[in-house]
Amino acid sequence: MATAIIPVTWKNLPDEHDYPAAADYLELLAAPDVVDAVIAHLRTAPIVHKKAKDILRAAGLELVSADNQYVRRDLVKINDRQSISPVLLVRGDFRTGVPMVIADGYHRVCAVHWADENIAIPAKIAAMP
Repeated sequence: MATAIIPVTWKNLPDEHDYPAAADYLELLAAPDVVDAVIAHLRTAPIVHKKAKDILRAAGLELVSADNQYVRRDLVKINDRQSISPVLLVRGDFRTGVPMVIADGYHRVCAVHWADENIAIPAKIAAMP
């Protein structure tokens, strides 16, 4: 028996407040000039589509429980067919063991994974300068 495909409605672009949120997180990992360059690149990067399971694997992150309040909030949005924002990613480097960073959207990635790990998530990806 085939399983039903769970539709997810996406916004065309990340919400404006996602960029400062990403910067706030990235400031814990890099100097301000590096963060500024990454955020500038994210703002101009094209939207690409990557599967939820691959984003988590590339980032080396665990799937957050569906009981988490933020994941649950995004699952409700998916169920109610509300549009959710694309995620912001910083490319890693497998040659040196550096994982990808989910700069903004970790809980959205987890919520989509709970809906269906093969759903392609719109994302903007920046490389480290």
